[in-house]
Amino acid sequence: MNDSIRASRVLVIDQEGEKRGPMSLDDALDIAAEAQLDLVEMSVADDVTVCKLMDWGKHKYQQQKKKNEQKKKQKVVEVKEIKMRPNIDQHDYEVKTKAMRRFFEEGDKVKVTLRFRGREMAHQERGMQLLKKVQDDFEGVTKVEAMPKMEGRQMMMVLAPR
Repeated sequence: MNDSIRASRVLVIDQEGEKRGPMSLDDALDIAAEAQLDLVEMSVADDVTVCKLMDWGKHKYQQQKKKNEQKKKQKVVEVKEIKMRPNIDQHDYEVKTKAMRRFFEEGDKVKVTLRFRGREMAHQERGMQLLKKVQDDFEGVTKVEAMPKMEGRQMMMVLAPR
């Protein structure tokens, strides 16, 4: 406890939440020792300091349990990657979009990567058309997080579920 409390009177709240009223710090410490609890400073104001009788170890344990429970309920969003080529066959495209649909249902983001090889670099507009088609196919389900852009020999776009 800090020295500001030692000199003043404290308002004590017991473990059931009932106010015991203002009293000297020594009396409050005696009550806490008698009940085998800790006297915890809750708030400090100019005229009165509010202290609560509680089992501090149990309180910390419950807070940690609650924090762990919240962590468990969190969904970690992963970025899944789908790789395609600019001249992909229709059936292969359908297989890739089926996998993408499954990823979106699981709540994951999808990074669509087109890899250009050799002379395909001369036809980057085909890659742009393919990414536009992917964007149109998932229009109601997703939003574009990163617009299609060229990086070296790859064109990529990131889609996130709505």
